[in-house]
Amino acid sequence: MARKAGYALLAALVSAVILVTTLALVGTDGPGGRLHPANGAKRPPAEQASSGAWTGTWSASAVSAEPNTDDGYPDMSIRNVVHVSVGGSSARIHLSNQYGALPLVISRATVAVASAPSSPVPAAGTMRRLTFGNKATVTLPAGETAVSDPVRIDVPDSADLLVTTYSPTPSGPVTYHPFARQTSYLAHGDHAADTTGTAFTEQSPYWRYVTAVDVWSRDAEGAVVVLGDSITDGITSTAGANHRWTDFLAARLLQEKDAPRMGVLNQGISGNRILSDAPPRSPSNGVSGLNRLESDALSRTGAATLVVELGINDILKVPHQTDPDAIVGGLREITALAHERGLRVVGATLTPFGGHRGFTPRLEAVRQEVNRQIRNDQVFDAVVDFDLALRDPNRTNRLLPAYDSGDHLHPSDAGYRRMAEVVDLDRLRPPAPVVT
Repeated sequence: MARKAGYALLAALVSAVILVTTLALVGTDGPGGRLHPANGAKRPPAEQASSGAWTGTWSASAVSAEPNTDDGYPDMSIRNVVHVSVGGSSARIHLSNQYGALPLVISRATVAVASAPSSPVPAAGTMRRLTFGNKATVTLPAGETAVSDPVRIDVPDSADLLVTTYSPTPSGPVTYHPFARQTSYLAHGDHAADTTGTAFTEQSPYWRYVTAVDVWSRDAEGAVVVLGDSITDGITSTAGANHRWTDFLAARLLQEKDAPRMGVLNQGISGNRILSDAPPRSPSNGVSGLNRLESDALSRTGAATLVVELGINDILKVPHQTDPDAIVGGLREITALAHERGLRVVGATLTPFGGHRGFTPRLEAVRQEVNRQIRNDQVFDAVVDFDLALRDPNRTNRLLPAYDSGDHLHPSDAGYRRMAEVVDLDRLRPPAPVVT
């Protein structure tokens, strides 16, 4: 009997060890463990709150190759300053050589929390070295991207992060985002892990190589991805102030009671259209919204809701698209493709451009008809009426002067704030999971 009792006790101990080991292994499927799919797990909020998930907190579209960078930036450290939306307990970084012509070798990469807004100096104790497949060096073939291994770092809400890369050798044209409205920094030599910032004496208005930041969060409900043009890119917002309309939206989601806790990803490209790729003479306008929808929006980590702010450049840029049905047809296709991936789609009306040098009554008629169909024909799951919010009630084809940056097309900081104010936050909530 004593021997049987001893066997029973031993069996119980073994079972306990197995249980603890299993729980520990399950726990590795998170920060510091194996990566989740690029689009993130679309979990019900209750499950996500208990176990956590990856969600996008910042992004910028890879737009084109930076001019005059045939050799890249050999023996240079590039410290990108990026402003996140939701915080988390771990992070991973997306890098791109999409418009490169040669392999890009990054021998050291780091991430840190900035000590102050727009500062190249990391906050004490936050510098983390990045690895890729547990290796410090990563090589991105021309046209390819890479995602770092997760790194444990406390990322606050609304913080500036410093993402630094060092390339020892020539790498060909640099993939960049030209209208960052944010100052980043460069230094000669390998200063990727520098914690003083003193070497970063050269300033830059671009983001280079970095295209997204994900965080591990136990309470985020996914990400809102905004596919847009220069109005979303925030081309006339105050540089370094994070006054794009998406920044104001991210602040509302963090601050307002009962708002869904979601990351906000800005995929705006200045000059972008729905239907046409940028011509070779204007590569910084990017490929069409339809052609970049998958890479720039649907595949973003944790993408749950898509907001579409596109169409004005189809009308305004040469060759003009004067068939409103064609523009609306493109918007319908975007919506259908997003629905296939389970995303909710919120569409925006096209804002006024009366007084702009490209304005004509004929083009205004196209805009009005597109807006009529957006409002009345159920193109999207929901509509945010930026036209109504920004227009002058006495001259409805023009922006209200207080919301006009001065070029009669792009909003001022006050206009961007107003755009965020009229978004119904409940419309951004992720669709309820389908119960089968």
